[in-house]
Amino acid sequence: MTVPDTTRWALLMEYDGTPFVGWQRQDSGLSVQQVLEAAAARLNRNVPVASVVAGRTDSGVHAAGQVAQIDLPSAFTAVKVRDALNFHMKPHPVIIRQAVPAPDGWNARFSAVSRLYRYRILNRRARPALLANRVWHVAAPLDTSAMHSAARHLLGRHDFTSFRAAACQAKSPLRTLDRLDVTRDGDVIEIVAQARSFLHHQVRNMAGTLRLVGDATWHPDRMAVALAARNRSAAGPTAPAAGLCLMEVRYDTDLFD
Repeated sequence: MTVPDTTRWALLMEYDGTPFVGWQRQDSGLSVQQVLEAAAARLNRNVPVASVVAGRTDSGVHAAGQVAQIDLPSAFTAVKVRDALNFHMKPHPVIIRQAVPAPDGWNARFSAVSRLYRYRILNRRARPALLANRVWHVAAPLDTSAMHSAARHLLGRHDFTSFRAAACQAKSPLRTLDRLDVTRDGDVIEIVAQARSFLHHQVRNMAGTLRLVGDATWHPDRMAVALAARNRSAAGPTAPAAGLCLMEVRYDTDLFD
């Protein structure tokens, strides 16, 4: 519960995950959470401020629409919160796009009704320059239509054990995948996945498996077989973190409209 003289702020965030160990604090290495909370403490008379986040992105994973919450003294305006946090987070590649007072009872993680991730593959012979650390470079030609066809098998509510990291701490492997589209724009293939929540490495494991379909190692229908196996070894490899970006977190109320 928010202390009376503080305001709970909803923060719309953007960051480059390349230099970080992920969102969450670790025993070694710099995390996005650490950068945000250090900046927030500067606005709270150097008293530590705890944050809650919608999605705990892994090391090297980016965010264009991450959402977090912090409690700060009520004297600050939304513009001041945004600009002051951005100032104190320099020179790290983390920014607050928008800050708004959160509704009563709102929680950045548990109030979320869906999360949308984008995974990008650069599909050409030449390695990336401008897109370095933003894509998975796959030189062999990939059949986007076959990948999209395979993706259809994963839609709906299923046991996603085959696409779940061994270290995943979720109590249940059941998830409802609302969207999984594969499209191409020139040399860039985009995989867009949307669900209320995902298992650890689920999107990257789906992307790694779809790549096997794209290069004709797998027939598209084998995706259904892998899903039904409920065994991680039945699916493909985990795609690199660099291609993944958390694009959007949705709530019943559009906080940032």
